[in-house]
Amino acid sequence: MTSEVLTPDIGPGEKHFEETLRPKRLTEFIGQQRLVTNLGVFMSASRDRGESLDHVLIFGPPGLGKTTLAHIVANEMDAEIHVTSGPVLERPGDLAAMLTNLQEGDLLFVDEIHRLPAAVEEILYPAMEDFELDIMIGQGPAARSVRLTLPHFTLVGATTRTGLLTAPLRDRFGIVHRLEFYPPDELAAIAERSARILDIFLATDARDEVAKRSRGTPRIANRLLRRVRDFAHHLGADGVTIEAARFGLEQMEVDAFGLDHLDRKLLTTIIEVYNGGPVGLRALAASLGEDRGTLEDINEPYLLQIGLLQRTPRGRLVTPLAYRHLGLDPTSTSSSLFAGDD
Repeated sequence: MTSEVLTPDIGPGEKHFEETLRPKRLTEFIGQQRLVTNLGVFMSASRDRGESLDHVLIFGPPGLGKTTLAHIVANEMDAEIHVTSGPVLERPGDLAAMLTNLQEGDLLFVDEIHRLPAAVEEILYPAMEDFELDIMIGQGPAARSVRLTLPHFTLVGATTRTGLLTAPLRDRFGIVHRLEFYPPDELAAIAERSARILDIFLATDARDEVAKRSRGTPRIANRLLRRVRDFAHHLGADGVTIEAARFGLEQMEVDAFGLDHLDRKLLTTIIEVYNGGPVGLRALAASLGEDRGTLEDINEPYLLQIGLLQRTPRGRLVTPLAYRHLGLDPTSTSSSLFAGDD
């Protein structure tokens, strides 16, 4: 199983900390500079015209700030936010009830929008495009369709799997942004801001160490900060020093690249069992005894981003950098074995 501390999803009991550390305004948001600049322009223009902001789609790996940005948009537009998620909206009536309760200028945030059922998604099309809602009244031969006019609202959709969105839904978003992994300097700034909010003394070198091992993800940086604070307390340190940070990170098996036990096991399995690859995801998941979705959504994106893994038409390959990180010789194994793609 992947380490809970490095899982970018919200863990049990973390919602309070998420809300405490979440920026409220665009000026407080660290990183994603192009997105922040463009979004600021779009919101300013909409406010000046007295219009609702166009529908927004934000996609990218978990933990990078999609929900935070949705709340920031609501605050900046002085709009009330209504929060739901794709799996919750099981029937068209569920979405219809939310849409009919919206007021002029409100913001509807749908997390995991790629998981909307097809029948529910079809209700969204006229609502997003024409601000109208078709509902059925009655049953059987007496049933009739009634079209309701909706107030102008902004739909903010968030997804980690933009490829699973249907083209008709994706095309109805006027503003589309991708969130990228954060560089260490931005993660260091985020950790420093969180430490101030939580009233934690965080040494500069300890801050940089936490940032370097946070997998490019603010949520993981904040989680590691809280955990190394616990280890600092255990050691009797007066705040989070570099010694306390390194001790805590080593105890949690988070290495210098931010890899956990499963990341290293994934790489070593490809090297030792499949001679460095290529290997298909199905075969790799079976060898590791892990779920394919876990490997594809949590482990692979970061390993690809930092250049330890390559994804080819024939399967996954480890890179020479991965060999060096694991202390292995790239020339000691062959990469010619083909283990089958998915």
